[in-house]
Amino acid sequence: MSRAPIWLILTLAGLAVLAAAWSQWPEKGLPPDSRVDRVVIHKSARRLSLFRDGTLLKTYRVALGSQPQGPKACQGDGRTPEGLYRIAVKNRQSRYHLSLGISYPGPADRKGAQELGCPPGGDIMIHGLPRGLGWLGRFHRLVDWTQGCIAVTDREAEELFQALPLGLPVEIRP
Repeated sequence: MSRAPIWLILTLAGLAVLAAAWSQWPEKGLPPDSRVDRVVIHKSARRLSLFRDGTLLKTYRVALGSQPQGPKACQGDGRTPEGLYRIAVKNRQSRYHLSLGISYPGPADRKGAQELGCPPGGDIMIHGLPRGLGWLGRFHRLVDWTQGCIAVTDREAEELFQALPLGLPVEIRP
């Protein structure tokens, strides 16, 4: 059996170091005194955008529910809801690195699920990574992995937790 040439081993090690650095490299932060008045999530673009008076302040790349096409209809469908909601809860004790609960399900969501004969589900949040997995950083975005939530990196979750007040409108678009 032949050994791999040293240049190949060094190249692979270098690529691994670069990938690890990229996954954790901080992006430009939201200025600490920023006042956000609206959040818009574009599911198809995997993008969460913050606005103030119609002006875009910052955009984040996100991971969604494991079945992101279409609006959430029933508990367990892996879909991220679509519609107008609000930040309803701020949870520092979440299973994820901070979470901002969204006011899903609303009356229309409950009615739609009832017509389908299933529960609508709940606990839809904007959150960081599962506790202990923050080292994944940006790599988490390579797949849609949540049960219907909107996931960001832990650093981004900290920024959003600080910037988004209770009651803030959240629009989730297809």
